[in-house]
Amino acid sequence: MHYRSVADLNDDIISGLPLLPPDVDLVIGIPRSGLLAGTLLALALNVPATDVEGFLAGRILSTGRTRRRELFDSDPRRARRVLVVDDSADTGQSVRDARARLTSEHPGVAFSFCVVYGTAPECDGVDITLKVVPQPRLFQWNVMHHNMLARCCVDIDGVLCSDPSDDENDDGERYLKFLLNAPPFHTPTRRIGWLVTSRLEKYRKETEAWLAKRGIEYGELHMLDLPSREARLKAGSHGSFKAEVYSRTTGALLFIESEREQAREICRLAGKPVLSLGSQELFTPEPLSPLALAQRVRTLPARYRAEPGSPTSLARQVVGSALRSTVSPKVYDALRTLSRRGQARPGGRA
Repeated sequence: MHYRSVADLNDDIISGLPLLPPDVDLVIGIPRSGLLAGTLLALALNVPATDVEGFLAGRILSTGRTRRRELFDSDPRRARRVLVVDDSADTGQSVRDARARLTSEHPGVAFSFCVVYGTAPECDGVDITLKVVPQPRLFQWNVMHHNMLARCCVDIDGVLCSDPSDDENDDGERYLKFLLNAPPFHTPTRRIGWLVTSRLEKYRKETEAWLAKRGIEYGELHMLDLPSREARLKAGSHGSFKAEVYSRTTGALLFIESEREQAREICRLAGKPVLSLGSQELFTPEPLSPLALAQRVRTLPARYRAEPGSPTSLARQVVGSALRSTVSPKVYDALRTLSRRGQARPGGRA
């Protein structure tokens, strides 16, 4: 498994600048993730940026005073060399769609089509790939919107919501108030396979109420079955409890944890990868350790279904490509939304 943070994205863009045409005077980001990559590229090149619809309408993003006014005050459709950017490509369909639309409406503009991350050095429809990152892969900016969440264990505090303060964490009235009104952090748009938290089992009702209020969908909720906060502190079993659920109770492929050291411990005990959102690090076990080998055998069916070349994945790609070529972008987006809602049913109970 491969992971890239926003900091990695910026570093990989900077290191890939020599691969770009030297005369770029406009960057177009392909919505939505391509807007992030396109903005970082435009900042590095000190040229204007826009999205596909903005370019076709003659709009660019507004800028501050440090930019080259002769470029930023002109119609973007007069640009001599336009770099069209997406964050990543697997099949390259999004880039091909953008290419077909832009070149048909503006055949006289010199477009170059670029992705920051590709699964191979060359991809159909892509002129420039800055870095090869094979599947399976996740990015900081899409991890909570990725269909792989259905095969993930996810922590709650520090991931879906803030951690309680010392005053709130009193195992009493203030803690109950926190549980019902915790400020959200990352709000997933996909169904989560398993929520695994060190919250005590006696707070299941409040936890479920908060999840329902936030519209967070999940399969199972695993909580620590101890009588009190003091018993939990004495046991010191945060990491071991999560690792036990991750390795023995679920067929998950990834655990998403908040704290770095807990993530490292879960990885060591479970023999499976763990992502720390707090430090933006992906911890992976020693690949030839007995524990890691046993887990790879155990999760083989789930990993097979997740691979881009599997029959399930290929079928989704074929259907998606057919829809893109036969319906308008608005209709396609609406169909995707309906499909995701159909796959994500309200959270079940452990």
